[in-house]
Amino acid sequence: MCSSWVSHYPGGYKQEKIVGMGMNEDELKKNPVLTEYVVQDLNVNPKLPFDDNTFDVITNVVSVDYLTKPMDVFKEMRRILKPSGLAIMSFSNRCFWTKAISIWTSTGDADHAWIVGAYFHYAGGFEPPEAVDISPNPGQTDPMYIVCSRKKTA
Repeated sequence: MCSSWVSHYPGGYKQEKIVGMGMNEDELKKNPVLTEYVVQDLNVNPKLPFDDNTFDVITNVVSVDYLTKPMDVFKEMRRILKPSGLAIMSFSNRCFWTKAISIWTSTGDADHAWIVGAYFHYAGGFEPPEAVDISPNPGQTDPMYIVCSRKKTA
């Protein structure tokens, strides 16, 4: 979700099907990991064009801070995830400040984890979210965080 020319998956990562969704078709075409892609602006249309219970995993790398309709998007993620499917939102404190939503630009890293966790909570149908600091060299490089949750099975 919110893909571009790179997916940030480990080198050699392969799956039978990896679908990218983003706003720039030229970038999506250049992404070597994707087996297919969809061009869509989630801020204009948050309805995901996939059947219910389709995906095992959904990732969003450093773009959750740009979603203007996050609750709609998170409810859609719940709809298209298979039971026990995993949604992973990763983010840093680096962003395009003029494009990020105001709650993001007016808060700090710990708040961002709470915000993303609240999206999962209030979207309903997700297990309690987990937040993890995966910064490779804290204090020396850009920080990196993950908030993830699984779709409830019942």
